Amino acid sequence: MAWKPSEIPDLTGRTFVITGANGGIGKHTTAVLAANGARVIMACRNTTTAQRVADGIEGEVTVAALDLADLSSVREFAAHTGEFDVLINNAGLMNIPFSRTRDGFETQWGVNHLGHFALTGLLLDRVRDRVVTLASIAHRQTPKLWIDDLNYEHRRYQRNLAYAQSKLSNLMFARELQRRLSAAGSAKRSYAVHPGVSATDLFTRTETLVDKVAKPAIALIGHSPARAAHSSLFAATMPDIDPNQYWGPNRLFGSQGPVVASPSSKLSEDRDLHRRLWEESERLTGVHYAF
Repeated sequence: MAWKPSEIPDLTGRTFVITGANGGIGKHTTAVLAANGARVIMACRNTTTAQRVADGIEGEVTVAALDLADLSSVREFAAHTGEFDVLINNAGLMNIPFSRTRDGFETQWGVNHLGHFALTGLLLDRVRDRVVTLASIAHRQTPKLWIDDLNYEHRRYQRNLAYAQSKLSNLMFARELQRRLSAAGSAKRSYAVHPGVSATDLFTRTETLVDKVAKPAIALIGHSPARAAHSSLFAATMPDIDPNQYWGPNRLFGSQGPVVASPSSKLSEDRDLHRRLWEESERLTGVHYAF
C-alpha cells in the first residue's frame, strides 16, 4: 500500500530546519510538518516571501535568513542555530543562465551542492536525528562527473548538464555522508530522496521562452508539489526506513507516483567518486566534517 502523510507520527517536540521553504515542495513540506506538531525553521534567501508563507501556515513556524550562494551567509546561519532534529536540504536552482556565486562557484553546483555541503557540515554536531537531501531523476542525465572541472572553468557551460551534475552531487553526498556516519558508529542517518517531477517555479527561471510553457507542460506528466513533497516527508519523519535506499516515485520513469525505493544511475554508486567529490567539496568550502 502506498505511503501517505497520514502515517506521519506525532512530531510534537521535534524541530526541523528546511532550506528553500518559501515555495513549491518546501512550502508543502513545511505545512505538513507543522500540522503534525513540529517546530519548523524555514531557512530562506528571500525572508520577506518566506514570512508571508509562514504567516499562512498554522503551527510553530519561524523564518531565518540563509543564502546558499554565499558561504558567509551559511556560516552566519549555522552560528545562530542551536540543536534540532532534522535538516532537510531542499533548496535548489535549475537550468539557469551561467553565473557564479559570491564565492566564485558555478551557481547551480554552488547552491544545490556546495551550499548544502557546507551547511550540513557546520550543523552536523547539532543534528540529533537525520539529514535529508533532495536529489533528482535528472542526476541520470550527465554521462560523468567532471571532478577536475566542477566549476566550469575549462569547458563550455551547458545549463542542463550543470543541473544534472549538481543533482548527482547531491545524491553522492547523501550516500557518502551515510557511509561516514556508519563508519564512525553514529546513530545519525543521511537520506537521499527525489521528488519526481512537479510544476514548481524551478521551471520558470531559464530566462528563455521555455519559461512560458514549461509549467503547464510539466503538469501533464508530473504530479502536484504537495505530492512531490511526500518523498521529503517520508524520509524526514518515518522512524525505521533504510538510509541506503534512494527514496522517491518510480512511475513514468520516476516522474510521479508513491514513494518507493527508487533506482539510480551506476555512476551515482561510484564510491571513489564519492570520496573525491567529498574531498573537493571540503577544499572549496573550507568546511571539514568531524565525525
